[in-house]
Amino acid sequence: MRPSQITYRKRSRLLELAFDDGNATLPAELLRVYSPSAEVRGHSPSERQLQTGKKQVQINALEPVGNYGIRISFDDGHDTGIYAWDYLRDLADNQERYWQEYLAELKAANASRLPSIPVRHFTPKPS
Repeated sequence: MRPSQITYRKRSRLLELAFDDGNATLPAELLRVYSPSAEVRGHSPSERQLQTGKKQVQINALEPVGNYGIRISFDDGHDTGIYAWDYLRDLADNQERYWQEYLAELKAANASRLPSIPVRHFTPKPS
């Protein structure tokens, strides 16, 4: 089912979808970590790559792809994968389950939603 309206709220990082039977709101982070791209999903469930450090990810652009979905470009450079209408609806309908699975995977991997910050090598000056 194709949404009748799609709106991205940059400040809150939320994608709002208006379907005929109701509205759904999806966080950019959830969309990014559950990207339908082969880079994230692999070619089988066992190849799925856990996405870490995506808490602050933003959507840069939404591009229609035929009549069946959209391509989402994120500010971390990820822009592959087509979000079919059915897939967006599934993410919306099962958002809480997907979110809990994501948090559990992060915990099991001792990973974080927070982006990593590169630290330069520090050499103290002799006194």
